[in-house]
Amino acid sequence: MEFTDVKRVRGSNDPPLPRPDEADRAGRRDTPALLSTEDLFLFNTGRLFRAYRTFGAHPLVYRGQPGVRFAVWAPHARSVSVVGNFNGWDGAEHRMSSVGTTGVWVLFVPGIGEGEVYKYELIDFHGVRRLKADPFAFRGELRPRTGSVVSRLDNFAWQDEAWMASKRAHPPYERPMLIYEAHLGSWRMDAPEKFRTYGELADELADYAAAMGYTHLEVLPLMEHPLDRSWGYQTTGYYAATSRYGPPDGLKMLVDSCHGRGIGVILDWVPGHFCKDDHGLRLFDGTALYEDADPRRAEKPLWGTLAFDFGKPEVLSFLISNALFWMDEYHIDGLRVDAVASMIDLHFDKPDPMKTLNKHGTNEHLEALRFLRTLNETVFRCYPDSLMAAEDSSAYPLVTAPVYRGGLGFNYKWNMGWMNDLLRYMETDPEDRPRLHSQLTFSMWYAYSENYVLPLSHDEVVHGKRSLLNKMPGPYPEKFANQRLLYGYWIAHPGKKLLFMGGEFGQFDEWKDDAGLDWMLLRYPLHDSMHRYVRALNELYVRTPALWRSDHDPEGFSWIDVHNAEQSVVSFIRRGAKNDAPLVAVFNFSRRAYPVFRTGVPLPGRYRLLMNSDEADYGGSGAQAVPETSASDRPMHGQPCSMEISLPPLAFQFWSPAEYRQPIPLESPYA
Repeated sequence: MEFTDVKRVRGSNDPPLPRPDEADRAGRRDTPALLSTEDLFLFNTGRLFRAYRTFGAHPLVYRGQPGVRFAVWAPHARSVSVVGNFNGWDGAEHRMSSVGTTGVWVLFVPGIGEGEVYKYELIDFHGVRRLKADPFAFRGELRPRTGSVVSRLDNFAWQDEAWMASKRAHPPYERPMLIYEAHLGSWRMDAPEKFRTYGELADELADYAAAMGYTHLEVLPLMEHPLDRSWGYQTTGYYAATSRYGPPDGLKMLVDSCHGRGIGVILDWVPGHFCKDDHGLRLFDGTALYEDADPRRAEKPLWGTLAFDFGKPEVLSFLISNALFWMDEYHIDGLRVDAVASMIDLHFDKPDPMKTLNKHGTNEHLEALRFLRTLNETVFRCYPDSLMAAEDSSAYPLVTAPVYRGGLGFNYKWNMGWMNDLLRYMETDPEDRPRLHSQLTFSMWYAYSENYVLPLSHDEVVHGKRSLLNKMPGPYPEKFANQRLLYGYWIAHPGKKLLFMGGEFGQFDEWKDDAGLDWMLLRYPLHDSMHRYVRALNELYVRTPALWRSDHDPEGFSWIDVHNAEQSVVSFIRRGAKNDAPLVAVFNFSRRAYPVFRTGVPLPGRYRLLMNSDEADYGGSGAQAVPETSASDRPMHGQPCSMEISLPPLAFQFWSPAEYRQPIPLESPYA
C-alpha cells in the first residue's frame, strides 16, 4: 500500500494528541544517552556545524539493542512520530519525545536498520497531520516516491589518500584550473530517463574528463529533488545524493575515481532557496520554520520557491553542516554556491509590493551576508584547500576577499560581466565588431578586483539562448572558426576556466536536459576537428604556466595592442613566474587575412608558434604558417622588439621565445 502526504484538519475520531509535557517526561530518561545536550545547544545557537551527525536516522546499538536513532527539529509540532513499513505507517506506534525547549524530537527504534523507508508524521501547530521527509536523510526514494531511507555513511573504502595529501600541498591560486561542467543525467543517455549510474560514470566520465585534459569536474546539483527538469536546483533532500543515478556509495565511487585520475570534483550547491513540495521543508511543523515568516522575504516569485530564513540559528546549523557534509562524507573538493546575488539583495527580482528593507533602510540582506561569511570561515577552517566559488551576477564588492578584510570570504567568483560582454561581441557579425571593440577589452579594467572563474556554463546554452556554436555568426565553417577564436581568448584571458559539456565538440542544438548530448556529431569532420582542437588547447593550457600561474597578479598580463578596433585585432602578453616563458597572444576577430602583420614583443630572438587555431587538423583553412620567426630590436606597441607573422582571418596564434623550454611538465594533483 502506497502512502501519500496528507494535509487535513483533525476530526472528532482522531486519537487524542499527547501533551508536550507528557512527551518531555517520556523522553527525558533516554535523552542524555541518545543526544548530546551540548550539540543541541550549539544547534539552537547556530554553531553545530556537523549537525548531520546528530540529526536524521543513524543505525546504532543502544542499551545492547541494534536499531536506528531518529532526531528531527520541529519546535512548533504538537507531536511527531516515525512511520514506515516497519509499523504499517501508523503514527501511534513510534511517537518521538521532545527534548526540553530545544524544539528537537528524538526516538530510538530497535530492530530496524539500513534500507528502511520512513517519514515523520507530524501533528503540526494547527492540528494538521503532515507526512514529511527527513531534512537530514542521507538517502531518498527514487522519484516519484518521496520517502527517506535509512542509510549508513561508513560503508565505502576510499582510495584517494594521495590526492587529498597532494591537494593540501598545492593551493589553487597558482595552479591551472580547467573545469568541465556536466549534468550527469544528460551527459550520456541511452533512452528517455535511462541514466548512466554513478558507477558507470566513475569510469566513463572520469576517463573522458582526464583524456580531454580537464583538471576539475563540476556537476549540477546532486541533492535529492522531485523534478528532473529542475536540474537539481529545486531541492528537497539536502543531505541525500539523488537516487536517480544509484545509491550514495556510487557517488563516492565517482568522486574517488576522479581523484584517482587527478581530477578535483566541485558540486553545485543551492543554499538560497528550496522547492515547495509538501514532503519537503515548506511549513515543516505547520509554521514558517526553514523559510522566513514574512512572505515578502520568503517567496522567490521568479522560481516559485522559498528562501531560507538566514536569521534563524538552526537554519545556519542546517546549511553550514550541509556544506561540510559533502566534503566530509563525499570528499567533494569545493562548492559552487548558486544565485548569490539573489541571496544578498532583498529586492532581487521582486515586484514593488514584495520589496523590503533592512534595519538600516537599505536592500542588503544582512542575515544572508552574515551566513555567507560564517559559511566560508567555517569551510576554510575545516578545509583550507577547498574551493568556494560564488555564482554572483551582482557588483557587490570583495566577494573573494577574506572575511577579516571585510569580504564575503569566497576564494572564487564567476565573472558574469566578462561572459556577457564577450558573448555579445562574438555573436556580432565580424563586419560590425569594430564598434563593439571595448566589450572585448573592458574586462581587464576589473580582472583583478576578484579571483575570477571565466564561465561558459549551462546557463548560456538553454532557454532559447542557443548553443555556443550556434551563437556564432556566419555560415557553418565560419561558426567553427569563431568558436575556436572564442575558446582561445577564453584560455588566454586571466582567470580560471569553466566549459559546459558539449561545447568541446561543437554541440549545435541548445542543451536538451531530457536527452543525451549529440555525440553522433563526432562522425562529422568539423565537429571531430573541434573536439581535437579543444583537447589540444586544454593540454597547452595546463602545461603553460604563463596562462595560469599569475591569474590573480596584474604583473601576469600586459597589453601589446588594445586599440586596433579598425582591424579587430588585439594582442597581449601573459607571464608566469620569473623563469616561465612569456606567451604572446595575437587575435584576429575579422574576416580579413593579414599575410604580413607586425606586432610588438617583449624580447628579441627566435619565437616559436605554440598554437594556430587555423590549422587544418582543427578545422581551419590549413594555410601555411611558419613554425618560427625572429624578433628584431625595432620597437612597436610600446614593446622594445617586434616581429612579423602571417595572421589568418578569425584566428589566433600563441607565440613564445624559443630559448625557453616550452611546454613544461607539472608536479601537481591537477596535472
